[in-house]
Amino acid sequence: MSDVPISTTVKSFLRHETILAILLVLVLFVLAQQSDRFFTVPNLLNQGRLMTEVGLIALPMTFVIITGGIDLSVGSILGLCAILLGVFWHNLGIPLPIAMVLAIVVGAACGLVNGLIITRFKVPPLIATLATLALYRGFAEGISQARSVRGYPDWFFVLGQGEVLGVPTQLWIFIALAIVAGLVLTYTTFGRATYAVGANETAARFSGINVDRTKLLIYTAAGLVSGIAAVIFVSRVSTTRSDMGTGVELDVITAVVLGGTSIFGGRGTIIGTVVGLVLVQALKNGLALSGVKGDGTIVVIGLVLILAILASNLFSRNGDG
Repeated sequence: MSDVPISTTVKSFLRHETILAILLVLVLFVLAQQSDRFFTVPNLLNQGRLMTEVGLIALPMTFVIITGGIDLSVGSILGLCAILLGVFWHNLGIPLPIAMVLAIVVGAACGLVNGLIITRFKVPPLIATLATLALYRGFAEGISQARSVRGYPDWFFVLGQGEVLGVPTQLWIFIALAIVAGLVLTYTTFGRATYAVGANETAARFSGINVDRTKLLIYTAAGLVSGIAAVIFVSRVSTTRSDMGTGVELDVITAVVLGGTSIFGGRGTIIGTVVGLVLVQALKNGLALSGVKGDGTIVVIGLVLILAILASNLFSRNGDG
């Protein structure tokens, strides 16, 4: 007979990710009954295309929230990088491939600034990134002057509109980065340090973990991936606008927290984030196909976020108990 206690087996089965996966299956089943178009290959692939930008940013956001932090500026970084991509290429005459790299570098720099404010000046992440949210969005608005950039070459649209083996190109990029993020978080020293910082920052410092360096790398990665998402976003919609990325942070945080990452830090998985992301996108698409207006969808996402926070709190207390 097995020596594993029944209570341990039950707790293992009732992990947040398992319950979320079951909920996702139920939601998909219900939404499929509401519209014949929902559970079709073209619609599912299109939803994969649409959720990629949010999904990419959700990967480093998982690390951010596991450390007990938050990054509200990711949407503004996306918008700023999108605008700068157009400015570098169209206004300054920089070759588009180099402009793409520069836009991503700017994203990483924005994330680095967030990390420096948080680690060097000890500003709480909520306050620091709330300030940079406004700062980066202001830069984007000021640089663009409400003008958009169009006329990108056809090869550029492969990133946001193309397909590889029948699957959207950006979905392959997301899958690859999700695998890398999952491996880093689960099997590397850096991943263990991330969990340690979120569980008990003081203990992590006494254990010899460079807490500030860990946070700095994570926030820089969040900015860098936001830059990558910006390039893909521009490729998908064929233009640049200063309002790109507005509200993205809500969808990102919803997916991460819904996926079981604790807002108190110390717990979370990439698999949970991916499942949470798919659930949010399924709800948005299914409700739209069912005739629910945009305002109703926003309300549902808000309610899902509140319920996810309550569930995360409950799981945390049960784990402590």
